[in-house]
Amino acid sequence: MSNLTVSRQDLWPSLPLEDWVDTCATLQLWTQIVGKIRLARSPWINHCWNVTLYLTARGLTTSPIPYQARVFQIDFDFVDHAVVIQSNDGRSGRLSLQPQSVARFYERLMEELQKLDLHVRIHPRPNEVPDPIRFDQDDTHSAYDPDYANRYWRILVQADRVFKQFRSRFIGKCSPVHYFWGAPDLAVTRFSGRRAPEHPGGIPNLPDSITRDAYSHEVCSCGFWAGGGSVAYPAFYSYAYPEPPGFSRADVEPRAAFYSEEFREFILPYDDVRQSDSPDDVLLRFLQTSYENAATLGNWDRDSLEAERNN
Repeated sequence: MSNLTVSRQDLWPSLPLEDWVDTCATLQLWTQIVGKIRLARSPWINHCWNVTLYLTARGLTTSPIPYQARVFQIDFDFVDHAVVIQSNDGRSGRLSLQPQSVARFYERLMEELQKLDLHVRIHPRPNEVPDPIRFDQDDTHSAYDPDYANRYWRILVQADRVFKQFRSRFIGKCSPVHYFWGAPDLAVTRFSGRRAPEHPGGIPNLPDSITRDAYSHEVCSCGFWAGGGSVAYPAFYSYAYPEPPGFSRADVEPRAAFYSEEFREFILPYDDVRQSDSPDDVLLRFLQTSYENAATLGNWDRDSLEAERNN
């Protein structure tokens, strides 16, 4: 596809949740399996930064995972619809992405790892989902629509690109732009540098110790989510922890953005971004204005944290 033929729909495709909700649920569990493989073999990094996935030109990747003196990585390819395992000794494995149960996906992936002499055990219970079913027993989730999986990845590509531009404006502690497979969402998080009050926890099927480590310091976090619950559509979000007084009432651009009392975060529907004349500018305004509210109301030391103020 040349640059001359790329359309707005190609770059920012529609993604109505109701049209792929079953595929979305299955894909979430498949990415959890792969993410837990990275978790099992990677040194712990605060805020769970050792478990995330990253965008690639074809899908998502674990990045290199240590295994004794070797490294390997696992990639989701949403162009050819496959999972590819590569080891630095030149060996590789592959399985197709197609309608199949989570149990069957788990079995096939573990078989491919065994063939490469990669013996990995993971905790087989999903996280952050209601009524979790062990991966090796889940014959309920089995949908895979390649068109919608590809659309989802194409949106992540655009979000990743804009998030990285936004991230470049901040010189304080900041996460990479990375894909958390729990929710799941693509996210980037800025830190004030100050400790935060202990988080109350309470996220379903996630140890409170993990949540409290994630929010050990004051943050302003933003991301993209395919939707669920009362937000039954794909959306961008932005929140602060701890939430400073007045944050929920602050003005955020564009006007389509609103504060969700349920989620305690600002929501910008994805369709308002993709249908705008300049999706990049609209998204960047949302990220910037919501951050500025969090940082100003939270008394962050913006002069020392923001790149433009240090030029």
